[in-house]
Amino acid sequence: MAVDTIAKTWLSLAEAAARLGVHPATLRRWADQAEFPVMLTPGGHRRFVLADIERFIAHQRQAARPPSSLEHVLAEKALSHTRTEIRGLQGAQWLVTVDEQDRERKRLLGRRLMGLLLQYVSIENGDDAGSASILAEVRAVANEYADDALSSGLSLTAALQATMFFREALVEVAIDLPDHVKVHPDTRKKLLRRINAVLNVIQLAVAEAYT
Repeated sequence: MAVDTIAKTWLSLAEAAARLGVHPATLRRWADQAEFPVMLTPGGHRRFVLADIERFIAHQRQAARPPSSLEHVLAEKALSHTRTEIRGLQGAQWLVTVDEQDRERKRLLGRRLMGLLLQYVSIENGDDAGSASILAEVRAVANEYADDALSSGLSLTAALQATMFFREALVEVAIDLPDHVKVHPDTRKKLLRRINAVLNVIQLAVAEAYT
């Protein structure tokens, strides 16, 4: 429907309420309280412009959309950054996969670790029990990664190179967050500390598995 057609289209109270997903009595109240544009016909019937209805719906959808959290932005940027960087490392030993099953197993381990990292980043200060629980899960997943690396014949150096790659990627993303993400310096420090804490657990678990 063309914009001009929408702008000139009038809706009855029942039609407008149906489009908005509200009871006609609710829309009548909004109109009577001047919270919504309305026109009264000579017969006293309320009429609403379709364009006003569409604008109201669009505004409500935008208002209902939660702002991007720091954790969400970190996850998106980290995934985008690592995909880009990995393209230039196709010859790295730690990227070599035996088959599709091996590749999928590595993807799942990576997703689990990213999920745990985001939980750890967002946990409240002082929640020692929660922090310990998440780091214990990180260690368990890191042990799975180490066992997989060992069974694949991956050297300790190559296994640690993988963890170093992801540490560098996450730290770089945390330092260079987009301008629209307003981060207090103390929050950025906390973010970097927690990224390092998670990666330390992973690297130590891998090193211990090879000794």
